[in-house]
Amino acid sequence: MISRRSMMVGTALGLAGCTAAAPQYTGPEVTRIQIFKQDRVMQLIHHSTLIKPYKFDLGFAPTGHKAEEGDGRTPEGAYRIDRRNPRSRFHLSLGISYPNVSDVAAARARGVSPGGDIFIHGTPEKWMGTPDWTWGCIAVKNEEMDEIFAMVQTGTKIFIYP
Repeated sequence: MISRRSMMVGTALGLAGCTAAAPQYTGPEVTRIQIFKQDRVMQLIHHSTLIKPYKFDLGFAPTGHKAEEGDGRTPEGAYRIDRRNPRSRFHLSLGISYPNVSDVAAARARGVSPGGDIFIHGTPEKWMGTPDWTWGCIAVKNEEMDEIFAMVQTGTKIFIYP
């Protein structure tokens, strides 16, 4: 005889299987990400071939290289994707390896913190349609972040241009 508890657990496990699966990507490897801040275009690249472009929002002070914590700027230069967060409060997120040694030295010389925790991430509903609302991150639509998260792996090079 099946107990009521067994039936409830079995039903719960069965329903858990009905949840949407994370998007799978089977295309060419993303070997490079290019961010063009002025044009608000992110390109996912396989060697020299464009895979897909995305539009995005930046920080509340988007012009110039990030110089210190809280300045609302997005860094410029060569970095890597150094972490993945599937439980981000901004839908999903990919960490950017800012600050690098040069960023730390420049901030230290000015007696300030360079900041950190710069990500490519999704957009909470309350910020949809608001231009340049982040604290220095690169924000895309959540559906696009699903794609990007599936496509980009830790270690991918990212080049951020003015």
